[in-house]
Amino acid sequence: MPDSTLRIGLVLPDVMGTYGDGGNALILRQRLRMRGYKAEIVEITLNDPVPETLDAYTLGGAEDSAQRLATRHLSRYPGLQRAAERGAPVLAICAAIQVLGNWYETSNGERVAGVSMLDVTTAPQATRSIGEVVTAPQTGGLTQPLSGFENHRGGTTLGADARGLARVTHGVGNGVGDGLEGVVQGSVIGTYMHGPALARNPELADLLLKQALGVDELASLDLPEVEQLRRERLRV
Repeated sequence: MPDSTLRIGLVLPDVMGTYGDGGNALILRQRLRMRGYKAEIVEITLNDPVPETLDAYTLGGAEDSAQRLATRHLSRYPGLQRAAERGAPVLAICAAIQVLGNWYETSNGERVAGVSMLDVTTAPQATRSIGEVVTAPQTGGLTQPLSGFENHRGGTTLGADARGLARVTHGVGNGVGDGLEGVVQGSVIGTYMHGPALARNPELADLLLKQALGVDELASLDLPEVEQLRRERLRV
């Protein structure tokens, strides 16, 4: 195994951690360690510039005021953008999709410019989407159904440069009637699935890890409790 330590950036957990999505970074670290890799989580708060040299990045959900803080910080310190440009994997959950998009509209109708890492725009839906969501992935490297818990009012429209992560089989997804859930663009994957998403979807976790490591395959992990969780969550 490589002697170097793979570093996972947990981006702005102080403002983008409303739904416990910081657990995604923990899952990445643990799945690496169980395979014999050295791994650590680097927390990046509002007091820190965003480093562009980390191996992978995760961002979580937030409310309107926190989204504004995150947007300003990522615009001021564009390390995340530069990391994605060189191909570092980025996982964006819920409101993070909106922050990384071209613009998002707040609940009071104000339009806020995002950081334009994703060719998406987001505006409020008429009703909030809350509940279990199950999807069929349409992204290379993913073959198993994805599941999560969605809790958002934003409806996200994909532009020409973005494509959907998966097609909804149960739940709402992106909320604009196109039947899609999440977004993929370059090395960035966005989803409205909480859970944390990577605890419920180990194949997605390993896809990110393979990108971070620059490998085509990873040793399999025998984790029956993870499979039990998946079976339970897919029975909605």
